[in-house]
Amino acid sequence: MTSPQTAPARPSSVVVRPARAAESAHVAWLAALTFPLACPPGTPAATMAAHVATHLAPAAFRAWTVSDRHALLVAVGPDDEGEVVAEPLGYALVAFGFPDGPEERAVLETAVGPGPYAELSKIYVRPDALGGGVAARLMDGAVDAAARLAAAEGGEAPLWLGTNGENVRAQSFYRKHGFEVAGTRTYDVGGVQHDDVVMVRRQAG
Repeated sequence: MTSPQTAPARPSSVVVRPARAAESAHVAWLAALTFPLACPPGTPAATMAAHVATHLAPAAFRAWTVSDRHALLVAVGPDDEGEVVAEPLGYALVAFGFPDGPEERAVLETAVGPGPYAELSKIYVRPDALGGGVAARLMDGAVDAAARLAAAEGGEAPLWLGTNGENVRAQSFYRKHGFEVAGTRTYDVGGVQHDDVVMVRRQAG
């Protein structure tokens, strides 16, 4: 098992692949570690912990590994030879279908027309691997996964995401990968409402 101080793998050696059910607890650990990084400054620790416990438990990740409407991806280093990766470098989740919230659906219908859509629901990188190109590799994998999910339904689908309106760094990263701001929404974290921007990449593939 690697430690948080271990130097991250070089981007050229990073592999992005579907997560295995046996890795669910490890990906959930990474989710708990990285979710606070995307929250606005000042978000109470108890609020973040409640969101993680409710929405990012191992059972949720296990279900996503076997869902035909989701693609759960992990970024792993060159020593990934076993069945379980103890500490993946990052992960991404793509969901195919329609948003649960009316705000997102209204924004997407106005921006790109009626769905279905592919949502980049999550994309996170371990703190010690930030800046090493892992996020870009995950994004490439997510775009490919979105195209596969859409093709399985017999068509194409735009790729969208929501990110905190104050997270300028994340928005800059998404713009580099073809996303544009299409509108706004509110996002609930442990009962606290946050202002997000909705960004769309018009071609998922």
